Amino acid sequence: MEKRGSLWVEAINSKPFTIDLESNLTLRGDVRVSGEPGKKPVVIVAHGFKGFKDWGFMPYTCEQLARQGFAVISFNFSCNGVGETDFDELEKFAVNTYSREQLDLDAIIAHLLEAKLPFAEELDTSRIALLGHSRGGGNIILTAARYPQLQAVVTWNGIADANLFTEAFRQEVLSRGVGYVPNMRTKQQMPISPVFFEDLERNAAAFNIKQVLGSLAVPALLIQGDQDSERLVSGYERMREAAPQHTFVTLTGADHTFGAKHPFVGTTANLEEALRLTVLFLNERLK
Repeated sequence: MEKRGSLWVEAINSKPFTIDLESNLTLRGDVRVSGEPGKKPVVIVAHGFKGFKDWGFMPYTCEQLARQGFAVISFNFSCNGVGETDFDELEKFAVNTYSREQLDLDAIIAHLLEAKLPFAEELDTSRIALLGHSRGGGNIILTAARYPQLQAVVTWNGIADANLFTEAFRQEVLSRGVGYVPNMRTKQQMPISPVFFEDLERNAAAFNIKQVLGSLAVPALLIQGDQDSERLVSGYERMREAAPQHTFVTLTGADHTFGAKHPFVGTTANLEEALRLTVLFLNERLK
């Protein structure tokens, strides 16, 4: 047990891991479990664009899911731009692609199935779910289509379109060899190289998130805040039309991060509701 203010709560056990990949790339992650004995269903958590495993609500979310009896795996995509500190690998961020992120998810799943992650003896590989925020939501839908043995998929304000950018920006990147997107929090100009768009063009059908969701056999829950960007809200509505077999929940008043900030200063009502809905869905399908 550990003390939180005036309350005693069960401590969560956490261990880091690294997976060395090709081309000098590394996956860095954490596994969290409660102190309860026995095998636990697994939830793999994927962050979004300009996100990372320690951003804002991510550690809190993983801890809360672990308190509910899940073994939770969070990680940084190998080219998300974060090495040891906050966006210290922008040269990798510049060349990140969906293909790279799909390979990263494959590596996480392979290490899980091969019992190569921390707490391996507690990870029930017959019960696995994926949870993704924003671009991570789009990624896990694409991944789930290749792993029909998964039990559940949950997206939080997930993308419906793999291309996050305008046509004008795409043309700028292709003509100049690089384009920049601002990070309003860190004030960095974050580079995007042509390989991002070239990857999208080569894999247009495979990365059609809406179409993939429409034929996805793995049960999915999509949670969307109605105060998110117009692009994401309208994409959510298109996905609901394309995939009525799945579960869709709109959170009134919720923005892209459910009101949570980075650094994390505390939970919010919308974040707690997203967690509640997620736990209910996962319990129905994994426990």
